[in-house]
Amino acid sequence: MEELKVWFTLNLFGYSFDVTSALLIQWAIVALALILSTFYSGTLKKHPGRLQTAIEAGIEFASKTVEENMGNDSKKFVPYIGALAIYLFLLNMVGLFGVKPPTADYSVSLGLAITSFLVIQGYTIKKLGIGGYFKGYASPLAVLLPINVMERIMLPVSLSLRLYGNIFAATMIMELIYETLLGFNFITAIVIPIPFHFYFDLFDGTIQMVIFVMLTMINIKITAGH
Repeated sequence: MEELKVWFTLNLFGYSFDVTSALLIQWAIVALALILSTFYSGTLKKHPGRLQTAIEAGIEFASKTVEENMGNDSKKFVPYIGALAIYLFLLNMVGLFGVKPPTADYSVSLGLAITSFLVIQGYTIKKLGIGGYFKGYASPLAVLLPINVMERIMLPVSLSLRLYGNIFAATMIMELIYETLLGFNFITAIVIPIPFHFYFDLFDGTIQMVIFVMLTMINIKITAGH
């Protein structure tokens, strides 16, 4: 596995900003998404082909999933939830290519969790107003105020630690497998890890994406519903 390392440092407004491999991978995924979406938007047809049909089926599935978990008035979240799911999935799948997934870096997982946290709080304020937002901290009983405050503060922490912990552990296991097998011969280090990659990268990476997205949807619904 390739270690996350600093490739170069940017000086912005007097602050040093380290550009790591985790950040480069994220930039590459964002750039690829922009290129593909721009290309795809220019090829839309009235009578869709296989690719357009598959993409439309994916959008329909995302819309149905969001509606089932968040209610009828939730279609506005489909772009965010869909983009979050795809982005997380691609970040977690990087391990299949022998590269350490960016989500194995806690700063990346924390950044994603904070983004969801801000979306949740922002939507709640927009829906309930400032007064309704702060009133929700004392719901259903005022005595629960400290617990509700702690619950909301801990949300990005729990989201990020759950994602980071699972991906980091899977990455460490794969590194141990490679180190052990390389002690025998090169062929075993290529063939034997394949099923482990399917479990720790493909399966576990997908599960962690689903959990993160589901918790985001549930917290949006619960927090805004107070």
